[in-house]
Amino acid sequence: MTRTVYVNGDYLPEDQAKVSVFDRGFVMADGVYEVTSVLGGKLIDFGGHLARLKRSLEALQMRNPLSDDDYLAAHRRLVAENGVTDGMVYLQVTRGNPGDRDFAFPPEDTVPTVVMFTQNKPGLADNPAAKTGWKVITTEDLRWARRDIKTVQLLFPSLAKMEAKSKGADDAWLVEEGKVTEGTSNNAYIVKGGTIITRELSSDILHGITRAAVLRFAREAQMKVEERSFTVAEAQEADEAFITSASAFVMPVVSIDGAAIGDGTVGPVARRLREIYLEESVKAGV
Repeated sequence: MTRTVYVNGDYLPEDQAKVSVFDRGFVMADGVYEVTSVLGGKLIDFGGHLARLKRSLEALQMRNPLSDDDYLAAHRRLVAENGVTDGMVYLQVTRGNPGDRDFAFPPEDTVPTVVMFTQNKPGLADNPAAKTGWKVITTEDLRWARRDIKTVQLLFPSLAKMEAKSKGADDAWLVEEGKVTEGTSNNAYIVKGGTIITRELSSDILHGITRAAVLRFAREAQMKVEERSFTVAEAQEADEAFITSASAFVMPVVSIDGAAIGDGTVGPVARRLREIYLEESVKAGV
């Protein structure tokens, strides 16, 4: 089945969905994006993703082209027309097509480009890796300094992901000045003595929507949370480790650079947080 794709207000077959070669997202990576998971036909954490989208647009001095209701209506229509029960909706907003290439921003009346499409992922919440855990490697974090803005500049995370795969791992944790920042497309956590430890919010990391929900659920469950940076050595000596993201939810990590975390199996904190997150998020889905 050919997917229906949203491009600037039109719903088109994917082979007819096109943007200009002069679009700033294509020539300058001048755009932001969000990915919202769909479980049971419901959008998960949609309000959080929309709030972060607006924050990213504001940080880049980019006009927000649609209302909240328009974004929601488009997401729901794409989910319905593409028959998505479990999967994701990708949303990208760029500074638009100025008609040529220039480092200077185009005129303020340049219309932003908005693209949305779905990815069908049956059984998204039943990923077998959640029972066995991920293996991660570490690598130097060479990204730009505004990682809190969810831009389409994803080449370095992609290179780090491929480095991990070439070494038989599932992902890479990025390290700066000896401290873990985050994964290639996820936030990183360790558990020590029952305390969940994850890096504090700043421009050093993406302000994860799943991160915010998971930490809220953890505190509601009377789990202790400490927001601070941690070293690779501290992570390797932890009782547990895990990551969170919109598509992996809560994913246990069982080894870092070949060193087993705890006993090398999925720990109780990560397992329980995944259960809580999926249960509560589906109930609150729209």
